[in-house]
Amino acid sequence: VQLQASRGGLVQPGGSLRLSCVTSGFSPDEYAIGWFRQAPGKERETVSCIRRNDRTTYYIDSVKGRFTISRDNAKNTVYLQMNNLKPEDTALYLCAANHRYCTAFDEEFDIWGQGTLVTVSS
Repeated sequence: VQLQASRGGLVQPGGSLRLSCVTSGFSPDEYAIGWFRQAPGKERETVSCIRRNDRTTYYIDSVKGRFTISRDNAKNTVYLQMNNLKPEDTALYLCAANHRYCTAFDEEFDIWGQGTLVTVSS
Protein backbone atom coordinates (compact mmCIF):
# COMPACT_ATOMS: atom_id res chain seq x y z
CA VAL A 1 0.00 0.00 0.00
CA GLN A 2 1.29 3.44 -0.78
CA LEU A 3 0.46 7.08 -1.43
CA GLN A 4 1.68 9.16 -4.32
CA ALA A 5 1.44 12.93 -4.15
CA SER A 6 1.40 15.10 -7.23
CA ARG A 7 4.08 17.61 -8.02
CA GLY A 8 3.83 20.97 -6.30
CA GLY A 9 5.24 24.10 -7.82
CA LEU A 10 5.87 27.81 -7.72
CA VAL A 11 2.79 29.98 -7.34
CA GLN A 12 2.39 33.72 -7.00
CA PRO A 13 0.70 35.11 -3.89
CA GLY A 14 -3.04 35.00 -4.36
CA GLY A 15 -2.78 32.13 -6.78
CA SER A 16 -4.17 28.59 -6.61
CA LEU A 17 -2.79 25.10 -6.75
CA ARG A 18 -4.36 21.67 -6.38
CA LEU A 19 -2.42 18.81 -4.89
CA SER A 20 -3.44 15.20 -5.45
CA CYS A 21 -2.73 12.17 -3.32
CA VAL A 22 -3.34 8.87 -5.11
CA THR A 23 -3.78 5.75 -3.03
CA SER A 24 -2.48 2.39 -4.19
CA GLY A 25 -3.52 -0.88 -2.62
CA PHE A 26 -6.46 0.56 -0.74
CA SER A 27 -9.45 2.81 -1.29
CA PRO A 28 -9.17 6.32 0.11
CA ASP A 29 -12.51 5.98 1.93
CA GLU A 30 -11.10 3.13 4.03
CA TYR A 31 -8.69 5.47 5.75
CA ALA A 32 -8.65 8.97 7.12
CA ILE A 33 -6.40 10.93 4.78
CA GLY A 34 -4.49 13.95 5.98
CA TRP A 35 -2.38 16.64 4.39
CA PHE A 36 0.61 17.95 6.32
CA ARG A 37 3.25 20.55 5.68
CA GLN A 38 6.66 21.42 6.97
CA ALA A 39 8.22 24.79 6.35
CA PRO A 40 11.98 25.32 6.63
CA GLY A 41 13.03 25.49 10.25
CA LYS A 42 9.55 24.66 11.52
CA GLU A 43 7.81 21.58 12.82
CA ARG A 44 5.47 19.59 10.64
CA GLU A 45 1.83 20.57 11.06
CA THR A 46 -1.44 18.97 10.11
CA VAL A 47 -3.13 21.13 7.49
CA SER A 48 -6.31 19.21 6.80
CA CYS A 49 -7.90 15.81 7.12
CA ILE A 50 -10.91 13.99 5.69
CA ARG A 51 -12.48 11.22 7.70
CA ARG A 52 -12.87 7.67 6.48
CA ASN A 53 -16.32 6.55 5.34
CA ASP A 54 -17.82 10.04 5.34
CA ARG A 55 -16.77 13.45 4.13
CA THR A 56 -16.26 15.22 7.42
CA THR A 57 -13.28 17.51 7.06
CA TYR A 58 -10.94 19.38 9.37
CA TYR A 59 -8.62 22.34 8.79
CA ILE A 60 -6.13 24.34 10.77
CA ASP A 61 -7.24 27.91 11.35
CA SER A 62 -4.66 29.45 9.05
CA VAL A 63 -6.10 27.74 5.96
CA LYS A 64 -9.82 27.78 6.72
CA GLY A 65 -11.74 29.37 3.88
CA ARG A 66 -8.80 29.01 1.51
CA PHE A 67 -8.06 25.27 1.35
CA THR A 68 -10.49 22.47 0.57
CA ILE A 69 -9.86 18.77 1.00
CA SER A 70 -11.96 16.33 -1.00
CA ARG A 71 -11.99 12.72 -2.07
CA ASP A 72 -12.78 10.95 -5.34
CA ASN A 73 -13.09 7.25 -4.58
CA ALA A 74 -13.42 6.31 -8.25
CA LYS A 75 -9.99 7.81 -8.89
CA ASN A 76 -8.47 6.66 -5.58
CA THR A 77 -7.49 10.25 -5.01
CA VAL A 78 -7.69 12.83 -2.25
CA TYR A 79 -7.24 16.44 -3.31
CA LEU A 80 -6.13 19.57 -1.52
CA GLN A 81 -7.35 22.63 -3.38
CA MET A 82 -5.38 25.65 -2.21
CA ASN A 83 -6.66 29.11 -3.08
CA ASN A 84 -5.47 32.59 -2.20
CA LEU A 85 -2.04 31.22 -1.42
CA LYS A 86 0.24 33.23 0.81
CA PRO A 87 4.03 33.21 1.18
CA GLU A 88 3.59 31.60 4.59
CA ASP A 89 2.02 28.59 2.85
CA THR A 90 5.43 27.76 1.40
CA ALA A 91 6.37 24.32 2.63
CA LEU A 92 6.93 20.69 1.82
CA TYR A 93 3.46 19.13 1.65
CA LEU A 94 2.82 15.47 2.41
CA CYS A 95 -0.23 13.24 2.48
CA ALA A 96 -0.71 10.37 4.89
CA ALA A 97 -3.31 7.77 5.83
CA ASN A 98 -4.62 6.72 9.23
CA HIS A 99 -6.66 3.51 9.39
CA ARG A 100 -8.74 4.82 12.28
CA TYR A 101 -9.48 8.55 12.40
CA CYS A 102 -8.36 12.10 11.74
CA THR A 103 -6.00 13.40 14.37
CA ALA A 104 -3.60 16.28 14.75
CA PHE A 105 -0.94 13.84 15.91
CA ASP A 106 0.96 12.93 12.78
CA GLU A 107 2.70 10.02 14.49
CA GLU A 108 -0.65 8.22 14.41
CA PHE A 109 -0.71 8.14 10.63
CA ASP A 110 0.35 4.77 9.22
CA ILE A 111 1.17 5.34 5.57
CA TRP A 112 3.06 8.33 4.17
CA GLY A 113 3.58 9.59 0.67
CA GLN A 114 6.62 11.48 -0.52
CA GLY A 115 6.67 15.22 0.00
CA THR A 116 6.02 17.79 -2.66
CA LEU A 117 7.32 21.34 -2.50
CA VAL A 118 4.97 24.29 -2.78
CA THR A 119 6.58 27.72 -3.05
CA VAL A 120 4.49 30.87 -2.90
CA SER A 121 6.50 33.82 -4.09
CA SER A 122 6.37 36.70 -6.53
